[in-house]
Amino acid sequence: MKFEESNIEEMKKVRLNYDLSRTGDTDIMIIFIKGFCSDKHNPKPQTLRALGYACEKHKNGKRDNGEPYMVHPLSMVCFAIGLGLTDDNLLATILLHDVVEDTDANIDGLPVNMAVKQSVKYLTIGDPLPGESKEELKRRYFYSLLENLNALLTKALDRYSNLSTMAGVFEIERIKKNVKETKKLLLPVLKAAKDIYTEFSNEIHILREVIKILNLNLAILLGEDLYAEDETT
Repeated sequence: MKFEESNIEEMKKVRLNYDLSRTGDTDIMIIFIKGFCSDKHNPKPQTLRALGYACEKHKNGKRDNGEPYMVHPLSMVCFAIGLGLTDDNLLATILLHDVVEDTDANIDGLPVNMAVKQSVKYLTIGDPLPGESKEELKRRYFYSLLENLNALLTKALDRYSNLSTMAGVFEIERIKKNVKETKKLLLPVLKAAKDIYTEFSNEIHILREVIKILNLNLAILLGEDLYAEDETT
């Protein structure tokens, strides 16, 4: 099967039969995260602060597929915990990774420590430099993530989440753009990161592999040569 615009439209119609606005899944994840972070032997105050703040800022937000926005960062946190990535600053960064770009929040006003604020800043695309093209800005943005482990891990989890949910939601050209960007920029950055952050090489490898497989499957469904093997992947 090859995805065409008609397939996307049919998938959108199918999605309309589901109530994606329900809050039950969101509530379950919030309860789990609160419990996980409230362990008196290993408390995670940054994550708890970020959780409350993100829920408030995104309370009226919706994903493109109709889900409450918070399903996205909450599921990313649960996936991170499942991978054994449980650092307090990382989980807080995940919860806050979109608040500056998508709400009226600003980095200085985030209720977390400077380490988390710095990671969120790395994840927020700034303005281009004089004479810098959009492509050059994106490349600079992705490769700058190598300077901040928590930002890099958050971006990988974010891209996995987005790739998992875009079929039947995004237009084909937008899906193609994400597939190409993932192959050209994110996968090479994650490959380089394994040599920089050797203590997290296994976790980075797992994230990279699941993203690569998902990206490849989307490319195959799109029916285009978007994913020929080369030295970067």
